[in-house]
Amino acid sequence: MNMWLKPLIAVLIILIFLSLFSSLFFLFKDQGQGKRSVYSLGFRVTVAILLLILVSYGLYTGELGNTVPWGS
Repeated sequence: MNMWLKPLIAVLIILIFLSLFSSLFFLFKDQGQGKRSVYSLGFRVTVAILLLILVSYGLYTGELGNTVPWGS
């Protein structure tokens, strides 16, 4: 079993949150005149697509499960 998938998914989620907060910061700082918030949005969308691909890969290979711990 590969041990790189779950930490990589966690890193991508952290990158999404960092991009979200940096975009909010640039939106307030530039007062809507700059392009940095748009670039941050593009980065966030790209990372989210990578996250979806990794989760799909993990579910397809069986490395990630889709069962709840309280189910029978």
